[in-house]
Amino acid sequence: MQRVAVQPADQRDRNERNAQRRAGRLRRGLVCAAVVPAVTLFAAACSSGSDDAAKETGGGSNPATAPTDPGSGTAASPTVQAAKYRKLPEPCAVLSKKTLTALVPKGAKSGKKGASDDVATRGSCSWSSLDNNGVKGSQFRWLNISFLRFDSDAGRGSGEKQAEAYYTSQLQEAQSVTGAKNTKSQPVTGTGDQATVVRYDLKKKEGAFRQQTVVARVANVVVTVDYNGAGLAGEKTPDADTLTKSAEKATKEAVASVATANGSATAPSSPAATPSKQASKSPSASASPTKSSAKKG
Repeated sequence: MQRVAVQPADQRDRNERNAQRRAGRLRRGLVCAAVVPAVTLFAAACSSGSDDAAKETGGGSNPATAPTDPGSGTAASPTVQAAKYRKLPEPCAVLSKKTLTALVPKGAKSGKKGASDDVATRGSCSWSSLDNNGVKGSQFRWLNISFLRFDSDAGRGSGEKQAEAYYTSQLQEAQSVTGAKNTKSQPVTGTGDQATVVRYDLKKKEGAFRQQTVVARVANVVVTVDYNGAGLAGEKTPDADTLTKSAEKATKEAVASVATANGSATAPSSPAATPSKQASKSPSASASPTKSSAKKG
């Protein structure tokens, strides 16, 4: 006969309690397993809904990557076209020996460089010639060439516009010299962007002087050539047409030297310029010009 093990009552109670605890843990595990997918699905549904809403409204969840309205941007900083020429030639070396000998026969080597606080923006050189023939009188010649260069600046405008204004003021000054007689003005062709010669007679105690002033502009540089001649102590007054042609020739060489000093015969291409410290040092349109040679003649 098979023997059946009989457990004491307290042992049966412990076994039942352990079984109940295991069943409770199993139920909780099943519930959590069911809840987690539900939460995940809910989160996915919310995320999908947000993306769909963003697509419908044209917005985005990240403001940093949202497109900017072109109309809401700040205005671009004002710029001006960069100055064409950035430096000036050596003023006492702009004319050929042949030209100097023709204009100032006895003074081709007498060039005197004018004082300048900035040789990149202004410069000048003058020559004088006196052909002394004793009791027969003397022929006097005086030549001066000056350069003034303008930098582009957002406040004052492009260098070219400033040079145009200065060119006009130089012409007006040459045309309004006190005591000038027989004043005539005429354009000079083939010399820079603008060029005009002003000629007149001027009576002084030394004799009758004939003055030629040629004002030329090449881009942002203004070149002024003053050339006068006189017959002193009884020598006859030089021919005005001859003096004018000589002055025009000198001006063409001086204008050509500006391009040469900048490395080419044509304008270098430059990007738009913005205000800079260098531009702030440039002369303004009201810069004081070198006095006309007629006042020194």
